[in-house]
Amino acid sequence: MQSLRILLIEDDAELAELTLEYLRGFDYDVSHEADGARASERILTEQPDLVLLDIMLPGKSGIDICREVREHYNNPIIMLTARSDQIDQIIGLEIGADDYICKPIEPRLLVARIHAISRRIQRQTPAPDSTSIISIQDLEIDHSSRVVRRNGEALSLTTQEYELLYLLASNAGEVLSREYIFHQVRGLEYDGISRFVDITISRLRHKIGDDPTYPVRIKTVRSRGYLLAAHLPELHTL
Repeated sequence: MQSLRILLIEDDAELAELTLEYLRGFDYDVSHEADGARASERILTEQPDLVLLDIMLPGKSGIDICREVREHYNNPIIMLTARSDQIDQIIGLEIGADDYICKPIEPRLLVARIHAISRRIQRQTPAPDSTSIISIQDLEIDHSSRVVRRNGEALSLTTQEYELLYLLASNAGEVLSREYIFHQVRGLEYDGISRFVDITISRLRHKIGDDPTYPVRIKTVRSRGYLLAAHLPELHTL
């Protein structure tokens, strides 16, 4: 597999240098940007395989950068912050971040997260001759191109959103536990605390036109998990 291309966006010069040196020791292709004002353009132009994004940056915050690029950048974003306040994590996940690591960064933990993402990318990338298409409800999921269409119109999904939807669609009508979904999509064991699955499900419902108050597409099964309905209920008129 080609070396993972990582863009580190971090204004602390000493921390950035240490992180670059450490990650390059694992043969990752890592580049660096210190200015938040230039970060969005670099992400969208370079389309790295992974972004490590500090929240507190000069010029523009990591939260704003993540929000700006998400519509046109679908690869994983790991947010880095010195704050331990859970509100940052919740906001980051809600706007499309895939993971969240608090400073001071434990190098082995960072590499473990990156390795998990690398394995997931390799596992999820279809073979060149793959023509697997899942048609369910009014959705068409083309796994060869990783494109999802609703009534013929392409949806803008992040990597995590796509993988979660594909997992549910591949098991349509079956209840998948939060632990199973977390492990399959993140490549990590569920810690019993993370709201990643719930927040990603919420974003998916919005994008596929599901009513978050009374969902009929992605259903919550209390104390068990989530399922994607194989068919939409018929509408009855008087």
